[in-house]
Amino acid sequence: MITADLYETFSSYSLTVIPLFVLMGQVSFHSGISRRLFDTAYHWLGPLPGGLAMATVGACAAFGAICGSGPATAATMAMVALPEMKRYRYDMELACGTVASGGTLGMMIPPSVVFIVYGIMTEQSIGKLFISGILPGLLTAALFVGVIYFQCKRRPHLGPAAPSSTWSHKFGSLLGITETLILFALVIGGMFGGLFTPTEAAAVGAGGSLVIAFFRKKFSLKMLRRSLMETMRTSLMVMIIVAGAVIFGHFLAITRIPFELATWLGSLPLPAWMIISFMVLFYVIAGCFVDALALILLTIPIFYPVMLDLDCNPIWFGVIIVLVTQIGTITPPVGVCAYVVGGIERDVPLQKVFKGCMPFVLALVIATALCIAFPKICTFLPDLVRY
Repeated sequence: MITADLYETFSSYSLTVIPLFVLMGQVSFHSGISRRLFDTAYHWLGPLPGGLAMATVGACAAFGAICGSGPATAATMAMVALPEMKRYRYDMELACGTVASGGTLGMMIPPSVVFIVYGIMTEQSIGKLFISGILPGLLTAALFVGVIYFQCKRRPHLGPAAPSSTWSHKFGSLLGITETLILFALVIGGMFGGLFTPTEAAAVGAGGSLVIAFFRKKFSLKMLRRSLMETMRTSLMVMIIVAGAVIFGHFLAITRIPFELATWLGSLPLPAWMIISFMVLFYVIAGCFVDALALILLTIPIFYPVMLDLDCNPIWFGVIIVLVTQIGTITPPVGVCAYVVGGIERDVPLQKVFKGCMPFVLALVIATALCIAFPKICTFLPDLVRY
């Protein structure tokens, strides 16, 4: 039975979304899109207190829209943004915390690998899950910018303002985000308008990124080989985790743990919001010790029936899970995004990287609370989707 289920899972048409979106992100990175995104944000936000850090958050959000991975976004922007912030004498605790925290936006802003896996496991529309992450992702990015602004306003030495750019440079830099807008419009706009399924949109995005690389004269066999190797490595990692989750799901089905838990929680004299709060707290704590994707794959079979029993919107629940697992990627001891940044900027102790992330953890907590209090933040756009 397990063998048959593994074969059925890996031969699923929906699962091809993962390597295609990962390939789109890899090709985009190697074609220099991340550098141009940062340059555009720098020209517009650089002269503000903490402007380079704000520009980094904006570039992370934009790159997350074509990447789909938090650690990959953090690694890419660390190589682009940290040298610039060091050049302008930014406090490296703030700089590293900004890059690591900004990287988490790649988990929320579509296309997100985490949303793909959640959608496959719960049989929810991947397209609707993608679109549900847009507003919470932008909200989180805005809160991150607010954190940077208030820190640098109180202590200007943390993020000195960069020299102002002329208006011609500012408007000229907007050409640097053209490719990102085209890819985002093709992928998300196509799904939103009902033109593509998520798998078709992923194929269009991967093809579009190759075309952009060709016209930017960045395309080469070496670049293609590196992109394909990274895509294969990332996709295989996800597949192995999915295989483990399938086997674990069989164990849960045999023991009937999810159903017994749902029945037990349903019988408790507790309001739904309190049960949801306990689940959120569990994900925050567990996310500090377990990789986000593995945690979601292991816990969804247990908590998803409980959410259905509480009559919660599955799309909304997916957004909440991603938000709270974002916290785990920048908190010790497993905070993978913080480790990625610390590995690239070796002159900064890992403790300082984690310390720099702490104000952004508060921003993620506020974003989670707002999405729980106002579910429409997560469900408004998916409700407009045509399919």
